[in-house]
Amino acid sequence: MSKARLVITAVVLEGRSQAEAAAAYGVSKGWVSKLIARYRAEGESAFTPRSRRPRSSPNATPEATVERIVRLRKELAEQGLDAGPDTICWHLGHHHGLQVSRTTVARLLAARGLVTPEPKKRPRSSYLRFAAEQPNETWQSDFTHYRLTRPNGTPGADVEVLSWLDDHSRFALSVTAHHRVTGPIVLATFRQTTARHGVPASTLTDNGMVFTTRLSGGTGGRNGFEHELRALGVLQKNSRPNHPTTCGKVERFQQTLKKWLQAQRVQPTTLAELQSLIDAFVDSYNRHRPHRSLPHRATPATACTARPKAAPGDRSVDSHDRVRTDRVDTAGKVTLRHGGRLYSIGIGRTHARTRVLLLVQDLQIRIIDAATGELLRELVLDPTRRYQPTGRPAGPPPKSTNP
Repeated sequence: MSKARLVITAVVLEGRSQAEAAAAYGVSKGWVSKLIARYRAEGESAFTPRSRRPRSSPNATPEATVERIVRLRKELAEQGLDAGPDTICWHLGHHHGLQVSRTTVARLLAARGLVTPEPKKRPRSSYLRFAAEQPNETWQSDFTHYRLTRPNGTPGADVEVLSWLDDHSRFALSVTAHHRVTGPIVLATFRQTTARHGVPASTLTDNGMVFTTRLSGGTGGRNGFEHELRALGVLQKNSRPNHPTTCGKVERFQQTLKKWLQAQRVQPTTLAELQSLIDAFVDSYNRHRPHRSLPHRATPATACTARPKAAPGDRSVDSHDRVRTDRVDTAGKVTLRHGGRLYSIGIGRTHARTRVLLLVQDLQIRIIDAATGELLRELVLDPTRRYQPTGRPAGPPPKSTNP
């Protein structure tokens, strides 16, 4: 018999006082009083267990936000783009002015049945991650296949897509479609890409004959691409045979590209149509979509311009130059240690709590918004002053004197 029924029996049938019943069964007098009142008002239904769910949830995610999350998931998936919680959070913050945590988005997607559980998936923490420290420090390259579609909808010719990707920023430097990727095509696209983005310090590719002849027995000598790299002083790096994960960044980019292409309602029938679609994807990938592998989900274009570029023979990556990440405090300042002393650098209260990158070369300092790439301040550190002011007048800006 439940304790509630025993208490009600003692008070109603046995005539004991509520205080005596509370003392006998080890409960509070207030609980006994509420229980008796409920029994007299509801009868036997007073013994039915009641839900502990609160009458209201003031901190619950608004239904309009939930619907927007579901709609974003559907729209991104239909476009062949990443539609995970991180990407949805980025779109909510940048395009809709809504701040929702990744955990909340993941929970809402799971509750709506929009997430497929993958219990056997390898955890991300088990991977050994590596990335170049500067743009142009390493370019990755590879090519993949894509099948055109005939006008009647049947499968058409098999073509190949060649990609050049910056290892540091994941910026798609060049993505071109060809009937077949050959050594001269690799050399030509490399030269076109260096003309636009500068010469890299190194390249990383697999051991395809269009990239290297090192596994061909040496009978044919170096190919044109290898001669070009040596003439420019570019270090050539190749993955070990049967180790595609070494070139994983460009491999993953090609997977994302092909997923997007396959999601397009109208499939390309010619090489020109395929190249037009590729150009549209590259612009979106570089400049308009967040990248989960980059700090603060920045776009590749932002990451590509946030730091100085490396160059052939440039050993700045081994120098004492520094790149620091920080967050502007509530007073609008960041701190930097130089020569064993800590200095405060003014940025401005309007940038409080903003995550920034500090690019330090001796006394030269550049402070950049980590999410947008905006240059917030550039200065030469004055070692005689512990605080480096912005140079702007203190206090709010003066009011206009115009009538």
